[in-house]
Amino acid sequence: MSAGRASAHRSPTTGGLAGLYDTAPFYGAGLAELRLGELLSRQPRDTYVLSTKVGRVVLDEVEDPAARELGEKGGLFAHGRPNRMVDDYSADATLRSVEDSLKRLGTDRLDIVWVHDVAQDFHGDHWLHHFETARTGAFRVLSKLRDEGVIGAWGLGVNKAEPIELTLDLDEPRPDGFLLAGRYTLLDHDRALQRLLPASSEIVERVRRIRETAERHGVGVKAAALQFSLAHPASAAVIPGATRPSRIAEDVAALHEEVPAALWADLRASGLVSAAPLPA
Repeated sequence: MSAGRASAHRSPTTGGLAGLYDTAPFYGAGLAELRLGELLSRQPRDTYVLSTKVGRVVLDEVEDPAARELGEKGGLFAHGRPNRMVDDYSADATLRSVEDSLKRLGTDRLDIVWVHDVAQDFHGDHWLHHFETARTGAFRVLSKLRDEGVIGAWGLGVNKAEPIELTLDLDEPRPDGFLLAGRYTLLDHDRALQRLLPASSEIVERVRRIRETAERHGVGVKAAALQFSLAHPASAAVIPGATRPSRIAEDVAALHEEVPAALWADLRASGLVSAAPLPA
């Protein structure tokens, strides 16, 4: 879904306006949330999914909306509320932002909260600093609010793939999903397809069959994968490319895990392994 407007679709099951509504404090300095809250007050709460965002706090002090520096969104919200907004991904700001959004939307719960625009397009060379603030602040607060039932889920709402890739490499906190605006379209989809979206159905099915075969023999699929790569006489070493520190211990254990010959025989018989050399 493209970020920037509250959106909905007509549900074939309910016959009325229902679906997903997405908004943010950023859109008109809270104006979009106020308008959406008024609209949704006439709809049964359980008939739609509501998402908003954190990362910008709307203040009581005012400024000229037309003079704001809003990057590629410049001019879109020139007629929004005059309240000044500040970028802030800290824990305290996240709590305040959620509380303010609940009031503006007139609801007692949020289904999804996205960490908004913590990326290069809005923060330039300083985006990693903001990302680190979000990691230790917003991410952890939203995980706690999810566990407490205040929100249903959380993730990143960004226009770039890189922050999502970085988040996926974290041990914790773990998001529930991502809102990637404008990066999986007919015009622009290569990076998202290669780095973020699921593999083709053929690859997924092959992975499933290999995993099931390994589990049937009581073997971890990582052990089978690493030891297979080392079985060729031309292989001097294997470099797993650990995505996080905790993976290193897993890789060492996998290299020493005992893999029965019957597993390799089954993989060969099922066509999941070709004529490649197998571990002895």
